[in-house]
Amino acid sequence: MTDQSSEKASFKTCCSPARTENMRVDTVNRMKKKKTYSDFATVKVPGGIAFLGTNQPQIPDDGESPFCKKRLKPFRIGRTVVTNQEFQEFVDETGYVTDAEQFGWSFVFWSEVSKLVTATQGVHGAGWWRRVDGATWKNINGPGTEAEVWHPDHPVVQVSHADASAYASWAGGRLPSELEWEHAARAGQSDAPFPWGDTEPNDTDNFPCNIWQGDFPYFNTGMDGWKTTAPAKSYQPNAFGLYNMVGNVWEWTGDTYRVKSRKKHVRQRMSQMRGFKLLKGGSFICHRSYCYRYRIAARTGNSPESSTTHQGVRIVWDI
Repeated sequence: MTDQSSEKASFKTCCSPARTENMRVDTVNRMKKKKTYSDFATVKVPGGIAFLGTNQPQIPDDGESPFCKKRLKPFRIGRTVVTNQEFQEFVDETGYVTDAEQFGWSFVFWSEVSKLVTATQGVHGAGWWRRVDGATWKNINGPGTEAEVWHPDHPVVQVSHADASAYASWAGGRLPSELEWEHAARAGQSDAPFPWGDTEPNDTDNFPCNIWQGDFPYFNTGMDGWKTTAPAKSYQPNAFGLYNMVGNVWEWTGDTYRVKSRKKHVRQRMSQMRGFKLLKGGSFICHRSYCYRYRIAARTGNSPESSTTHQGVRIVWDI
């Protein structure tokens, strides 16, 4: 399954598998009360000139370029992604039922599938993603895994775009735009690839974020300290004080995933991704050899009802 790619790779399907069945049942949830940004650990991000994209695209077919300037209003953003504990409070207060719970299944990375699960289905072209019945935000890797892998201070995962939006609304905020997300991740930098600058992570001695080390998708050495999610507040924050803007978990945004291209294969791919939502930041299973998307300008899309073990959410608030 491993595909050793060039630095300027073509589109890869490893990032986020998508549900294709139109099975979601909308529920009316009891929104007892809303929070405000003062209830959360947030950072005020200054407005003004903001940068989007890059002049050095590594996966051109993803729409990473061009690098451009735009004007942006100030906003507040979560210092970390939403944690399991924070999502638990939301569920306790509202009775919210996630998409994965309604569907009855979700996607789990092959090496993390619960030993209690006897049979799974793989995703075509990315067999390391397995459909696991009973996988939810509490039982992340399948039935019976809560006690082993659910940690209050880790990012909530197995949440769809609808789940992320519902939480954001309850928190008194919303999902960020791609421009807001990149502006927050750059923290005053221009066309830098990473929140910390230009220095590339590797498999041996430089671990500024939580990504894969080793031979994807077969063996992860975990040299950075984590083989799956790390605590939401881990590694060094960027200059704005924001943690894990790349690596750890992909972050849903409020934008629709679009790529403008004249290439036939890109246009065909986008025709199959209509209505998909944009995610930013990469995750713990990103590796340069296959999915070099733990960069500020990197991007991917997924169907709004899809959930996985490496998709989370960060909230912004208007000022």
